Amino acid sequence: MAKVYAEKVATTEELLEGAKRIGELAEKEAQEAEKNATISENIVNLIKDTQIARIMLPQEYGGPQVDLRTFAKIVRTVSYYNVSAGWLTYLYPLHNVLPAYLPKKGRDEIINQGGLICDVFAAVGSAEKDGEGYRISGTWNFASGCLYSDWIGLGVEIQFPDSDEPEVCLPMLKASEVEIVKNWDTFGLRGSGSNQVIADNVFVPMERILRLKAADTTGRPPEENYDKDYPLYHVPFYPAFYLGFPNMALGGAERLIEEFKKATEKRVRLMDKGVTESQSPRSQRVLAEIMTQFHAAEGLMDKYITLLENYEKDGRTTNRAEFFAIRTQITKTCTDIAVRVLLTLGGGALYKGGIIELLIRDILSVATHKTSLYEDSVAAYGKELFGFDSGVRG
Repeated sequence: MAKVYAEKVATTEELLEGAKRIGELAEKEAQEAEKNATISENIVNLIKDTQIARIMLPQEYGGPQVDLRTFAKIVRTVSYYNVSAGWLTYLYPLHNVLPAYLPKKGRDEIINQGGLICDVFAAVGSAEKDGEGYRISGTWNFASGCLYSDWIGLGVEIQFPDSDEPEVCLPMLKASEVEIVKNWDTFGLRGSGSNQVIADNVFVPMERILRLKAADTTGRPPEENYDKDYPLYHVPFYPAFYLGFPNMALGGAERLIEEFKKATEKRVRLMDKGVTESQSPRSQRVLAEIMTQFHAAEGLMDKYITLLENYEKDGRTTNRAEFFAIRTQITKTCTDIAVRVLLTLGGGALYKGGIIELLIRDILSVATHKTSLYEDSVAAYGKELFGFDSGVRG
């Protein structure tokens, strides 16, 4: 199978510039993406051409491997312009993490094919043993980016002979083997194209079945000779995997604050008799408060990444609920900023087609993702603080 290594590996500066180009193009095409319920092939090709699609691959596969802080910065940069594009600029390279935990045969097959990967972790499908693999069937929703993916990981539970109980696994199917139902018609994140996927008795060999429990427990692929410098092999699987969600919210909130300032600087409300909003203590206070909230969220993001970076050095002691609570607090803060902007600007912010209403819808939609649910996270973290097992994975 032909390998797809780039002739010249992109530098960090080139990757960040590429992220800006992706974001700018996505903002330009935003209304088309809203209409079509997916970003365009132009944007997907740019994600590939900039090498951002390959930034989370092990080094043996020739990608411009980056650390977690750079990955976060790339996601935040794109989301500043368009959160849906940020969503997929996060998920496409992130999903290259998945084959990194497969046996080498499966890893080589998927990565060297060079296509994009999407997934649905929810274990709602079925798996039946068939020789040296399993036959996968079921219906999964929320398959972000599936229209442009060559591989799709779909959640199932499998009872293996060497396990006491069924394990949640992610068989990696070829996209050509499944049916995609275009049912993505939502309030926000419309450009993510998170459609439905149906598999009917699709055979997947064992080398393409990711055992998530083993990946999370060991943090390594099932072999001795692996890339020791790969950043994802030294951090807790799920907290690292979920890194992009709060960074999408941060990128969108940063732009929203700038747009709020521009919208209020010369605004004159009828009741204020010629006084601009920039001169009003009311808007001055709002801007100061949301900016302070934003800086607090940035500080939490720095704390989150530091905990990931120091996870092994700290003896793997940071519990998963703490990661969950920090991450969702960041996203909640960004949603609070979005709502405050909307309620301060009033009816003028309701009109469809503007950057403000689109950012508000998309930031709120990020907060609805299962990994961003604030009430779940603080309930879990509270249990852990009192010495109880929350049972969350991160």
